[in-house]
Amino acid sequence: MDELLTSLRTTYPDLSFTLGDSFFWSPKDNVISYRVESMRPDFGNWSLLHEVGHAELGHRSYGSDFELVKLEVEAWQRAKLIARKHGITIDPEHIQDCLDTYRDWLHRRSTCPACGTVSLQKDPNHYQCFNCHCIWRVSTSRFCRPYRKTARI
Repeated sequence: MDELLTSLRTTYPDLSFTLGDSFFWSPKDNVISYRVESMRPDFGNWSLLHEVGHAELGHRSYGSDFELVKLEVEAWQRAKLIARKHGITIDPEHIQDCLDTYRDWLHRRSTCPACGTVSLQKDPNHYQCFNCHCIWRVSTSRFCRPYRKTARI
């Protein structure tokens, strides 16, 4: 990872790369946080390239759960292009495994707690069922367990 970091710091002098507890892109601070992957160094390189993909694409925020998944797909697509420039190939299975976590999260959040129908998001905190018209509240955090609490609006 050290070699890739050195190369990325040269290629992206406007970005800061900071050792942290997880991989993430902070558009507010123009910082990419990374952690050292001791078990699979290639995973660390791929995750780092993915975060650079977010930065290069200018991802700042998202308005819906579906948009978040779309941004993740875009960042992985960009990461593959950046990787090629650095002589790295990202395993497509790894990308799909990462995207599966978001797809599974979205499916759990969008499934009606009353009847099990998958529906679309109504606003950042609510979904409404197409079938039974139940409305449920979800957290705005993408890192928490997807609780679905029925709401009265």
